[in-house]
Amino acid sequence: MDIAWSADEIAFRDEVRAFLADKLTDDLRASGAHMTSVYADPDHARAWQAILHEKDWVAPSWPVEHGGTGWSLAQRYIWQRERIAAGAPPVSPMGVQMCGPAIIGHGSAEQKAFFLPRMLSGEHFWCQGYSETGSGSDLASLQCRAEEDGDHLVVTGQKLWSTHAHAANWGFFLVRTATLDRPQKGISFLLIDMTSPGITVVPTISPAGENIQNEIFLDNVRVPKSNVVGAIGDGWTVAKYLLEFERGGAAYAPGLQIDLDEIEQFASASRGDDGGRLIDDAAFADAMAQARIDVLALEIFEFRAMSDAGAGRYPHAIPSLMKIRGTELQQRITELRLLAAGRYGMAYQPQAGVSAGPVHFPHAEGGFAGPREAAIAPMRYVSERAASIYAGTNEIQRNIIAKIMGL
Repeated sequence: MDIAWSADEIAFRDEVRAFLADKLTDDLRASGAHMTSVYADPDHARAWQAILHEKDWVAPSWPVEHGGTGWSLAQRYIWQRERIAAGAPPVSPMGVQMCGPAIIGHGSAEQKAFFLPRMLSGEHFWCQGYSETGSGSDLASLQCRAEEDGDHLVVTGQKLWSTHAHAANWGFFLVRTATLDRPQKGISFLLIDMTSPGITVVPTISPAGENIQNEIFLDNVRVPKSNVVGAIGDGWTVAKYLLEFERGGAAYAPGLQIDLDEIEQFASASRGDDGGRLIDDAAFADAMAQARIDVLALEIFEFRAMSDAGAGRYPHAIPSLMKIRGTELQQRITELRLLAAGRYGMAYQPQAGVSAGPVHFPHAEGGFAGPREAAIAPMRYVSERAASIYAGTNEIQRNIIAKIMGL
């Protein structure tokens, strides 16, 4: 398969590089290059989104009529690769990459007119209300209820693992509006103002000490029925549509290649047990080579998926395949980073990175020991343990693939 860029694509790449060189401040560049998780912190994410909004580059995957860029799949891939290489932080995915496509695909004209422009501008910062106690991978068993009361729904229940709910002013939720013969029936997709009376957000502190996820408690929260996306009771259809974007909407390979380059750079300066350079250690060099081969294979797979999608061929197994392979490689590469960090990988140094949320564990202020890329290794390692769990566990993804294959 020929994956060489065309002349137009090379020109676009050069335009992207010039834009990034001009607009990325040192602070924004550090916030993207030294993230301790897959999310940027809300302040930097908002600041970067404001810059992109001026250029109309916030939503590469949206249709032009709704504020999207009109880029081809190849241009979107180039953008992601160059953004990561430059150290730019990602835009928060909850709005533009997840809720936005759901509204575009299933929302009313009024919902599109109200929510999409505010999502693009960053005026609305979004969180997700899906998982509950006992309803994670088995999401259809959710029990957060919404009772009809005139032209409102009254929502009562609890949600878990909601990324950046502490910073969000809007959230998209799955709620149960009826109990029917199958759990997937009677679920509705609801947009909720997070400043509504009755909402309480409680931090969930990660093993790395970060407040990225949260619990959300809803106590008789009144929400207009006009905030239901799709029909009442048809939320599972909307949720499945959204999950394909969550699982398969991003390319993993560009970021993983940057990670491997960083690891190789500081492994060339660090020393192994025998006093020689770690990069010259046969076992470590073999692990790095295998990781590079696997990332290259993933990139070819992502290019093939991109090519097929451009031709109108997009098997439903593709998002699950990409999610499995991408997250497993993420975890392997954080292990390599931790190994290459050596003694610096044994210390808890959150001040070396840019956390996606407030850090609640005590830590030294100011400086840190060792190269920055090594000092953030423990935080990255701990954060990425969840990569094979969120957005549907990899075990669930394998079940989805098996079902599609008729196994």
